[in-house]
Amino acid sequence: MTALPPLDALHETRPDDIAAFAANGHALVRGLASADEVAAYRPHLEAVAASESREQRPIDERDTYSAAFLQSFNLWRVDEAARRFVFSPRFAKTAASLLGVDGVRLYHDQALFKEPGGGHTPWHQDQFYWPLDTEQTITMWMPLADLDPAVGSMTFATGSHRHGNLRGHAISDESETEFERLVQQDAIPQDTYGAIKAGDATFHAGWTLHRAGPNPTRAMRPVMTVIYFADGARVIEPETPYHRFDLKVWLPGMQPGEVAASEINPRLWPPAP
Repeated sequence: MTALPPLDALHETRPDDIAAFAANGHALVRGLASADEVAAYRPHLEAVAASESREQRPIDERDTYSAAFLQSFNLWRVDEAARRFVFSPRFAKTAASLLGVDGVRLYHDQALFKEPGGGHTPWHQDQFYWPLDTEQTITMWMPLADLDPAVGSMTFATGSHRHGNLRGHAISDESETEFERLVQQDAIPQDTYGAIKAGDATFHAGWTLHRAGPNPTRAMRPVMTVIYFADGARVIEPETPYHRFDLKVWLPGMQPGEVAASEINPRLWPPAP
């Protein structure tokens, strides 16, 4: 572990990126981590992601959601290299700068590895699941390898974050159908950053509608995500089964009205003393 490069040196967030995030609900920050830094962490992240994944079925035996990617969560709790990556002050400060807040806490990390032959990720809104009283939420999505042009990065419905909860759909075939109809009906612009490099990172707001295409290549698409929310946000009364599940799993012990600050939601920027 001593050979792993620290991810402490801060990245100067460009005003253009801050403006793009506010206007569009998404932004691309190039070179947030260097190729050498990603190369050092990648084998550790891949190993722990594989060990934590419980999916054993062939892709053609899964539903759309399960075929979209192999996923595992809160790798920081079981692996020191993952903890160093997820707790990076550089990443957290960038998230805070894009949100325009003084500090952020961790909601959870998530490995999203799209297998060769993996299916599309349906249109969805992340914040549909989160029992928080703030819209100051953001997800960092960073590939651990250069993305093949045939796979590319996510597609965003630009400006959709300004409309909040659009249709109340969990990620599914139904969300793909309903949100695609909405995007077409309202002529919402769709934008993608295409093929990006390892260490580049997209950031999107919690209500930004987004999707990803399938993986027609023979290589895994390894991506790490980290979800942040503004420090000081409070827990709301759960309104859906999804809220109740997330409250139990990602905000353990928290009650409605309390500041969202459980033992697994550490403040990542500014780093806790």
